[in-house]
Amino acid sequence: MPTRVVSRRAESAAIENLLASVSSGPSALTVEGEAGIGKTTLWLAALERARELGFRVLSTRAAPTESALAYSSLAGLLEAVDEAVLADLPPPQRLAVGRVLSRVGVDGPVTDQRAAAAGFVSVVERLAEASPVFVGIDDLQWLDSPSALVVSSAARRLTGPVAFLATVRTGPNNHHFEPGLELRRPDALNRIRVGPLSVGALHAVLTERVGRSFSRPKMTRIFDVSGGNPFYAIEIARSMDEQGADGEASLPTSLAALVRARIGALSVSAREVLLAAACLADPTVEAIAQANNADAERILAVLEDAENKGIVEIRGHRVRFSHPLLTRGVYSDTTAARRRAMHRRLAAVAEEPELKARHLALAAATGDQHTLSALDTAAELARKRGAPAAAAELLGLAIGLGGDTPQRRIRSAAYHFNAGDTERARVLLLDTIERLEPATLRAEASSLLGFVHLFDDGFAEAVDVLTRALDEAGGDLALRTRLLITLSYARYNAGRFGAATGSIEDAVAHAERLGQPHPLSQALSMRATLWFLRGDGLDTASLARAVDLDDQDADIPMAFRPRMQNAMLLGWTGQLDRAHHELASIRRRCMERGEENELMFVAVHTVLVAIWRGNFTDAALIAEDTMERALQLGGDVPMFVAMTIRAALAAYAGQENQARRATSEALAASQRCSASLLVVWTITTLGFLEVSLGNYDAALGAVAPLLSNLDAAPRATEIPAASFVPDAVESLVALGRLADAEPLVSLLEQNGARLDRAWMLAVGARCRAMLLAAYGDVDAAYEVVQTAMIHHARLPMPFERARTQLLVGQIQRRQRKREAASATLREALAAFEELATPLWADRARSELKRASGVRTQAELTASEQRVAELAASGVTNREMAAVLFISPKTVEANLSRIYRKLNIRSRAELGRIMERADG
Repeated sequence: MPTRVVSRRAESAAIENLLASVSSGPSALTVEGEAGIGKTTLWLAALERARELGFRVLSTRAAPTESALAYSSLAGLLEAVDEAVLADLPPPQRLAVGRVLSRVGVDGPVTDQRAAAAGFVSVVERLAEASPVFVGIDDLQWLDSPSALVVSSAARRLTGPVAFLATVRTGPNNHHFEPGLELRRPDALNRIRVGPLSVGALHAVLTERVGRSFSRPKMTRIFDVSGGNPFYAIEIARSMDEQGADGEASLPTSLAALVRARIGALSVSAREVLLAAACLADPTVEAIAQANNADAERILAVLEDAENKGIVEIRGHRVRFSHPLLTRGVYSDTTAARRRAMHRRLAAVAEEPELKARHLALAAATGDQHTLSALDTAAELARKRGAPAAAAELLGLAIGLGGDTPQRRIRSAAYHFNAGDTERARVLLLDTIERLEPATLRAEASSLLGFVHLFDDGFAEAVDVLTRALDEAGGDLALRTRLLITLSYARYNAGRFGAATGSIEDAVAHAERLGQPHPLSQALSMRATLWFLRGDGLDTASLARAVDLDDQDADIPMAFRPRMQNAMLLGWTGQLDRAHHELASIRRRCMERGEENELMFVAVHTVLVAIWRGNFTDAALIAEDTMERALQLGGDVPMFVAMTIRAALAAYAGQENQARRATSEALAASQRCSASLLVVWTITTLGFLEVSLGNYDAALGAVAPLLSNLDAAPRATEIPAASFVPDAVESLVALGRLADAEPLVSLLEQNGARLDRAWMLAVGARCRAMLLAAYGDVDAAYEVVQTAMIHHARLPMPFERARTQLLVGQIQRRQRKREAASATLREALAAFEELATPLWADRARSELKRASGVRTQAELTASEQRVAELAASGVTNREMAAVLFISPKTVEANLSRIYRKLNIRSRAELGRIMERADG
């Protein structure tokens, strides 16, 4: 029967608006109100309306029970999805979703909860390609915690036509947990509160649900007692019918009293059957029969009697209370001893280890060894299924039952940390450390606490904690190795470079003695990275060994992963094509595993490599995609990364206002999140922008903090630490501060020769030529700048080469070699124009004394051109996103701009235009 909504015009209008608004992207509506007010009726009607409009409906009704299996609500949303859709997921997501649905065991690699979230997003996005999707969640506050985390993550990340509708119970005595239905557009989330019905509307509801009409005096009495709450009113009306003529005089004065009266009127055996149903997250006739040691037919007869009384509903073999208030009423109105006895019976028949453990915990007043062991096992299984929040809950049950050991507290903190609750992890660890005497176990807790500090960018705090832990770790090689690797990273980021390299040397020695591949891989790659940053060159043998030993399934932060460090070092040493391919592989893997935060770290280095290669098209697409992800993720670190990338591209593109605005926002975000290391790139970008504009005083002011860092570590002039130096030298020369420029040039030359680093040799020679020309020795300057061009031949950085060419032409002009100068400058101009770096193209034009050229308004940018070519070739949006390693939303945004610029409306028109352009 269709769900009939009575007198809910505002609420129904809000639902209609929700369903209509998905054409512009994801939208959400929360329907809030007290228990029994009619939220579920509206929710059911919305599901029906969505189906009428052609939506694909995914729905789940969360249960108010402590015995829910991890991901039970998410499984409800996904259970009706075709296997073909799931089979098309990337392997990490397919495994995660299979485990969510309990179709795949826990053998093999541990599932990352982020892969489960990414899998859910992928499923919904794929469904949304065929039709709009409606995600309906009844009683949002009762979602199991792993499902809540996935829903929260997905709501921010979905980009297609998706509508979320969730009901939320409110009230002073109700547990109100609402996972964040926070969308990228705040205005796309709306809330509506459901209020009481009028007397007339209430009469219409009672006539339909109870099957008879009531006199005006009785309706007034029902309305007064119920306060217009339809569930309360229905139960009062039923109570009046059952009690006969005296019913009106003995009406219960509260909703709780009414529920108790309803439950109390049942027989003892019926209450026992319903208690089993109330204790189960997904009650079935068979499970209730097993719990009561009775045959299914007898249990079904009892349940059918309860169904006739409006207490439960039977759908197939599943049983559901007609209202959650009745579920809680049956459970709470039973004595604690009877509840424990029922949970013991359910534990005996439960096959799923997590459910068995939860029932054992709920059956116990104190924890016996069997129960504690079951909870430990269940927690580990939940972790493997990618549900660390559930694993933490299970250990919390064990701790609460008397199993409060330091080991369980440390494991619980680790699970909270992996679930994203760093504050809870911190509190647990600090409390555990305070209770323990200095020894290995306390060092283990401190090791994890150090990691928590790292994630909060508290590098100095991490150093202190990890140093103390190292003193307490004794002879535990595995623990010492782990501590030393983390400590070296923390010390480097805290500016303690010498101590950092000392720590990593000890880490490698310990890892070699330990003989385990994964820690040795991490230690070797971290040592190679720190050596390089210190200015000691690239240890290729150690790096190759680290990559060979790397465990790609290890759950460690991106900054500690050997393959990521290898990709970074390839880029920093000028092996840009190899770096590009490695970063693309890492980026693809992150997207498949749902590692959104890690993807932000990869994005910085991906864009830098693209800029160095002169591939501003790919860089722009990645930057656009990164900003989209930053808005979805929220927080200062993602926004800092996205704004730093945006600032760099705007600076090269000559977009001064955009570059300044993005730089300002990035620096503000960096101060809030203490992103001390990556801020080097932000400051370098600002210095480069000022040089590009000829603002040399401002450029020196911008890079001043970096110059002081260089004074402290003069050997460290590799590109990550010293990419600002050429701009500083150009500024000093332009301002006539030649003596101040000399030591910077010497550092580049000396370190470049020592390490045979093409980048340092090329830009060092360019800077030396600037100095010589400023001193008036133009011929010597020309010889040196020719040497720079030779070094550029083995450095695939087209912008840097063009910048040096510009200087060659300037020097040739001063030598009065006008023909040669014109030829050189034309070549530089062509390079700058091809790279779309207009400020530098203007410089080249100025040297040639030619007027500036202006691009036509309808011309596509390089990134739009790339998308247009792929679209015209017949590639789908999803395939294009996979090829370019960006989101489908980014592809759609580019296509919209292309269509608008070209004044077209279809891919067919685009194909014809591109075909003519090719011809």
